[in-house]
Amino acid sequence: MRMSQLFSQTLREAPGDAELVSHQLLLRAGFIRPLAAGIFSYLPLARRALTKIENIVREEMDAIGGQEITMPVVHPADIWKESGRWYAIGPEMGRFQDRAGRDMVLAMTHEEIVSDLVRKEIRSYRQLPALIYHLQTKWRDEPRARGGLIRVREFTMKDSYTLDADWDGLDKQYRAHYTAYFRIYNRCGLDVIAVKSDTGMMGGRLAHEFMYLTPVGEDTLLTCDCGYAANREVANFKKPELPHEVPLPLEKVATPGTTTIEALAQFLGLPEAKTAKAVFMLATVSENNQDVQKFVLAIVRGDMEVNEVKLVNAVKAKAMRPATEDEIRAVGAVPGYGSPIGVRNALVVVDDLIPNSPNLVSGANEEGYHFLNVTYGRDYTAQVVTDIAAAREGDACPACGQPLKAVRGVEVGNIFKLGTRYSDALGCTFLDNEGNSKPVVMGSYGIGIGRLLACVAEAHHDEYGLCWPVSVAPYQVHLVLIRDTSGSSAANETADTVYDRLKRAGMEVLYDDRDERPGVKFNDADLIGCPLRLTVSRKALEQGGVELKHRASPEKSIVPVEEVVSRMQAEVARLWEELNRSVVPVEYKEA
Repeated sequence: MRMSQLFSQTLREAPGDAELVSHQLLLRAGFIRPLAAGIFSYLPLARRALTKIENIVREEMDAIGGQEITMPVVHPADIWKESGRWYAIGPEMGRFQDRAGRDMVLAMTHEEIVSDLVRKEIRSYRQLPALIYHLQTKWRDEPRARGGLIRVREFTMKDSYTLDADWDGLDKQYRAHYTAYFRIYNRCGLDVIAVKSDTGMMGGRLAHEFMYLTPVGEDTLLTCDCGYAANREVANFKKPELPHEVPLPLEKVATPGTTTIEALAQFLGLPEAKTAKAVFMLATVSENNQDVQKFVLAIVRGDMEVNEVKLVNAVKAKAMRPATEDEIRAVGAVPGYGSPIGVRNALVVVDDLIPNSPNLVSGANEEGYHFLNVTYGRDYTAQVVTDIAAAREGDACPACGQPLKAVRGVEVGNIFKLGTRYSDALGCTFLDNEGNSKPVVMGSYGIGIGRLLACVAEAHHDEYGLCWPVSVAPYQVHLVLIRDTSGSSAANETADTVYDRLKRAGMEVLYDDRDERPGVKFNDADLIGCPLRLTVSRKALEQGGVELKHRASPEKSIVPVEEVVSRMQAEVARLWEELNRSVVPVEYKEA
C-alpha cells in the first residue's frame, strides 16, 4: 500500500481526553477515529491488525474443534425474556422497538441465541459434544466508556459456545479453551494471567478472566506466589478469627462523635476487629419480572470492608447504590450509629465471620450511642449469611496463608461454565443413549478483539510510537523513500523496484512515497510501528544498497538491492521464530 493513497493520516498530537498510551498512539498513528463516546471507526491500518488477530483466534478455535457460524446482532426480546435476563440486566442493554412495536435487543452476548439454535438443532446425544463460535458486533451501553478501545460501547467479540451431554464433557471443553486462550494471547505477543472471576450476568458455576497486567488496568487482582489468583470481586482470604469468648450481656454506652469505625475504636480503646461495620445500600432486584427496590443492611467486622460485587450476588441484585440518609432513617437506623438491632423492612446480610464473632461493638441506632457485646443469633439475625468481605493486599492467601499481593489488570477474555442455566430456561434438551431427556450442558467463552488490540499497543510501544509484534502488525515492512533533491531519479526508481519485488514475493509492505520531509517520514514510521523499516535514499545507495532498521532496535545496516527480498524474508522469519518461542503450553489451573 502506498501511503499517498492510504485512507488515514497521522496526528502530531492526540486529543486531550486520550489518557492511555494505547488510545493516544492508535489515534496519532491513524488506526482509529472516534464517532461518539465508546464508538470508534477502524481505519485501514487497524482493520489489517484486527483481521490478523481474528485469524489467530479462528485458527485456535478450529484447532480445538470449533465451527464458525454467524448469529444476528438484533434479537427479539422474547428470547431474552425466556432466559430472564431482559428483567435482570439494567440500562446497559440496548432496547428498542421495531416498526410493529415489538421489543428488540441489540446483542450484548449470544447465549440466548445459541440456546434457540440448540433447541432447534440438537436432538440426540450423538450430536454432542459440539463447539460453535462467531466474531460479531456487540453493544453494551457502558456508563463510562474510557481508555479508547479498552472500554467501549460497540465492539467485536469472539464468543464461542460449547455443548455437552454432561459436566465431564464441559470440563474438557473448558480446559481446552483455557489453554487455547493462552496460545492466542502469546501469538499476539501479550503476556496474560488467568484469574478466578465473578460469573456476573452470565450466570453459571465457574468463570475465569484472562488479564493483561498493567498499572492502567481497571481491575484489581489478588495473587500469591503459590499460584492463587482471583479478581478482587470474588477473591477469598483466610479471615483472622478472634479468640473464643462467652457472650456477655448487651450494654448501651455513650459514644459521642464516633461516626467512623476508627473513631469508635479509639474512643473505646478497642481494636477495630472488635467492632461491627454497618453498610446501608438500596438494591434493585427482579421479582415476578418486575423491578423492586430493597433496603439492604450489610454487616462485616470493623477491620474489614464490604465487597459490593459479593453483596450484589448475595441478594441477586440488578443494581445497587448507597442509601441516602433519609432512606437509612426510614428503616429505623441512624447514620454513623447504625446496626441491625431494631431495624425494620431491611434485608440483612452478614459476613460469614460474624456468627463466630460474639461481643462486638455495634451501633445502637441512636445518635451518640453504641451497644457493647452485640452477638449474632441472640441480638439479631440475618436473612443471608455468606462471604461478603473484600480481600485486600496483605490478607492471608486462602490456599497457603501467605500475604496476598494486589496488581492491576485489563480483562482481555473470559470463560464461563454455564452448565444448564440457559438449557433449563429455554428447553434445550437431548435424548441420551437410553432415550431419557436431559438438558444440554453449556459453556461460554469470549475475547474482545478491539480491546486485545489496545492491550497489545499498551504492551508494545516506546517514546516514539507503536512497536507491533510481527503477528499483529498491519504491515511487515515500512518502505521509506527519501527523495533526492539533486534531481536524480535513482532513489525513486529503486524504491519502486523494491516495492514491486517485495509485493511479488508476498511480503506486506507499506510504502511511504509521499512528498514529505525525511523527518516527517521517519517519525510516522516509528509512530505506526511496523517491525522492519527499509529506507531508500541517495546516501544509502552510495553506501551500496538500502538501509534496514528494526523498529525495536537503533542499529542500522545496508542491504544490497538485489538481496532485499531474501533478506526481508529471513528477517520476518526470524521475528516469527522469536514470537513462536513464547507460545508455550499452559496447563489448566482452577485458581
